[in-house]
Amino acid sequence: MNTLKTFLLMLGLTFLLMAIGNLLGGRQGMIIALVFAAIMNFATYWFSDKIVLSMYRAKEIGETDNPKLYSIVKNLSQADGLPMPRLYIVDTPMPNAFATGRNPSHAAVAVTTGIMGLLDNRELGGVLGHELSHVKDRDVLISTLAATIAGAIFILARMAQFGAMFGGMGRDHENRGGVLGLLAVAILAPIAAMIIQLAISRSREYQADYEGARLTGDPLALADSLRKLDAGVRENPVNVNPVTAPLFIVNPLRGQFLSSLFSTHPPMGERIRRLEEMAHGSIVPG
Repeated sequence: MNTLKTFLLMLGLTFLLMAIGNLLGGRQGMIIALVFAAIMNFATYWFSDKIVLSMYRAKEIGETDNPKLYSIVKNLSQADGLPMPRLYIVDTPMPNAFATGRNPSHAAVAVTTGIMGLLDNRELGGVLGHELSHVKDRDVLISTLAATIAGAIFILARMAQFGAMFGGMGRDHENRGGVLGLLAVAILAPIAAMIIQLAISRSREYQADYEGARLTGDPLALADSLRKLDAGVRENPVNVNPVTAPLFIVNPLRGQFLSSLFSTHPPMGERIRRLEEMAHGSIVPG
């Protein structure tokens, strides 16, 4: 179900781009915006692991550096038919973890020192199963594709903004809604693109919860870890680049209503509820 939802959301994002591009500059305007956004996001996607790991000063470790962590990841990777990812430690008290890399053969999994001190082996396995599911499902690629289309929409919205300021965008702009239409696109299109992009991110988190729990065979281990991590992030807030927030298993950004409305992560209570239902034999769609 989550996979279908992701597909439909991506389709909606694509249709939104096509409609806005046609409204503003026809097919040519849409293609120019898409190509420009694709170039920017391709570079980010290709070097995503290096960028993020460098940003958080992550230190790569081997089997002798942390036998417990290495063993958990190795066993889960083998069980899921994945290559062994590179492992990293981020020195921060905030308990969290993330996976990055453009495909399973170029993947990296990072955990913080805070999570290592907070969770036991069972709970840590639940978290790492979640992260390996992101790797297996190529969620970095999915996020990049969504960002590419959303980025193109933002570019077109900026074009609409300038077009409205200077009275239109060409001789036939009246047929496409005039200045008021351009202003509406400039304001509403980025909001719609953001909402769809965030919905895709939340859908992938639900999917990773489900697949990670199925991989370990212990949904309650992940549910227990999420409870601890949610409290731990609140108690140990750190400065995190908002662009990287979707990577973490628990949202490192804390805010009030507006922040939660535009969150990259599903509500924690709902994630835990689904895992508990899975543990008790309820059917959870994949």
